[in-house]
Amino acid sequence: MQLQVSAASRPQEPILSVRSMTKMAICVAFCCVTAYISFPLPFTPGMVTALTLAMGLAAFVLTPAQTLLALAVYVLMGCIGLPVFVGGTAGVGRLFGPTGGYIWSWLIAYPLVSAMKGARPDFRRYVLVNIFVGTTVTYLGGVLQMMAVMDLSFGKVMVMAVLPYIPGDIMKDIVAAFLGVKVNQVLQARR
Repeated sequence: MQLQVSAASRPQEPILSVRSMTKMAICVAFCCVTAYISFPLPFTPGMVTALTLAMGLAAFVLTPAQTLLALAVYVLMGCIGLPVFVGGTAGVGRLFGPTGGYIWSWLIAYPLVSAMKGARPDFRRYVLVNIFVGTTVTYLGGVLQMMAVMDLSFGKVMVMAVLPYIPGDIMKDIVAAFLGVKVNQVLQARR
């Protein structure tokens, strides 16, 4: 007879166990790859990218501390010159340019998503948390920095940096939630 243990009663794995470091490394690699799946819009310095899907998925499969560490490694890789930022770009200058606010905000948004995802995989909860926390915090960081760097009004930046992206970001949030539930179910079954 096998003893079934609920996900909520299982002990958390250490942040630096082989299993957790492997999950973080896979999430960082997925972020690097999806950053290349991007295309520009003609009226804004921002790009449409699959990267936010990867960050949402990372938040769903990692703990908040692991999410922060994985995303910090991703940002550090881009800062030291590895071409892992959106569109294959790199460099510290990206953090201080018009779209740098998005990069800074990811370090806040996705650990928060991870903290608010709940103990059990739940598609609806994942979608809502990703939309209302992950995407919203990301937009806030992007808007604030774009306003400061480009000296534009709030309204102009909303048209350039938020409104055209909403439908695609909602779709990516839904896909990330679906994948997050499936990956967590597999990971929990293998414990």
